[in-house]
Amino acid sequence: MTELSVRDRAVVEHDLFAERVRLHVQDKGLRRVHILEAGCGRGNGLPLPDDLDRHITGIDLDTPALRARTADRPDLDTFHLGDLRNAPLPPRAYDVVHADSLIERITHAELVLDRMVAALKPGGLLLVRFTDRDSAYGLIRRTLPRRLRRMLGEDVQRTHPSVFEPITSLEGMRNWCLQRGLVIAEAHTETGCGGGVAALARLLSTATGGRLTADHSELVLVVRKPENRFARIL
Repeated sequence: MTELSVRDRAVVEHDLFAERVRLHVQDKGLRRVHILEAGCGRGNGLPLPDDLDRHITGIDLDTPALRARTADRPDLDTFHLGDLRNAPLPPRAYDVVHADSLIERITHAELVLDRMVAALKPGGLLLVRFTDRDSAYGLIRRTLPRRLRRMLGEDVQRTHPSVFEPITSLEGMRNWCLQRGLVIAEAHTETGCGGGVAALARLLSTATGGRLTADHSELVLVVRKPENRFARIL
């Protein structure tokens, strides 16, 4: 696996991912791109160009809030409601899997990621964005109650309870990819917090001697599944 450092600059996740989808379609000569939106009741869809022929399938838990949010999304051609750990995911059915703000809020995140990779076609892309548990912001979101975070200026109205398993870090994702023969093609940082939360993150970073960084809150990764059918993939 090619090891890449997190780039020391912020990126707009949606623009980055949409461009990677466009290039993937171009490189593969796809007539239609099949996309799985994992955790579609929480994240946002990709701003794909109108002339791109695509079929988008959404999947998320069957709760009233997530069901309503999923049903209201105009970009989804179809959707399924169920636990990502056992919901039906056809093997090698999708060119792209997009998981926005998902893996930090679920248990058995590695199992879910394994199932999403199994649903990817060889050469397909896994596009993930999540809060870095090893950042100061990650510690705040793991330990500080919603009420206090709201008082510090963070928008937590639609935030689901977070779990933050070890894989929700750059090192965790690198180890997971290495064990499965996946390639991290790109790794970026993004900061989406301000106000009192950002100030608290800076204090935490100083108090830990920089071990918990306040330079970013999110990790944005482009992971590629190998073309080689003999690769160590599910």
